[in-house]
Amino acid sequence: MASRSKESVIKIRSRDTVGRWRVQHPNLAQNPVEPSFSYPESIDSTSPVESNRPFAGVSFDALTPLDPSIVKVWRLKTGIFLGILAVGILVWDILNAFQADRVLPFGVWSLIAATLACVIAFWLPPLRYRYWGYELRDEELLLVRGIFNRVHTIIPLRRIQHLDVSQDIFEREFDVAKLIVHTAGTRSSDVILPGLHQDVAESLRDEMKQFITDQAL
Repeated sequence: MASRSKESVIKIRSRDTVGRWRVQHPNLAQNPVEPSFSYPESIDSTSPVESNRPFAGVSFDALTPLDPSIVKVWRLKTGIFLGILAVGILVWDILNAFQADRVLPFGVWSLIAATLACVIAFWLPPLRYRYWGYELRDEELLLVRGIFNRVHTIIPLRRIQHLDVSQDIFEREFDVAKLIVHTAGTRSSDVILPGLHQDVAESLRDEMKQFITDQAL
């Protein structure tokens, strides 16, 4: 009973307080004030925007593919890397050839490593090429890549600081290059577009450079 009486007193006092407030502020009581803040519709970041979510309307068929010669470069690099690993396994196999507790006979591990190296070196680069594309839009550069984990990167052209066209020793042999985009920001501020023909890479660089120059004027 005591608790019910206390609750009733609190409710009566609350109603009296609200009533007095309405009498003192009749305009606010009839026209409540809406909050003056609003949430931004979009966030303008200084770094490239990356997302693993599928973008509606973006497919690899609608994007510009890389130069086909990049498949040979990737095969060569992958083959060299996996070949070194296979040689290491062969050396380990030779050093342990006369151990009594061997699980498999001599040469089996080396054969397995060599077979996997050949399969990966010939199978992975064409599949990687198939799932790589880009598109230069009016005010942004879109990159889409990924076999299993699809990544979309959007680079606002106005955020670009400078551009580089780079080639390593393998890319020079096949006349392909990579376009390195340096943007304003601290996280993922460098974006690489690989597998471009050298002329295409230089053309993209010049076109984006012209956009930056026009924006600065």
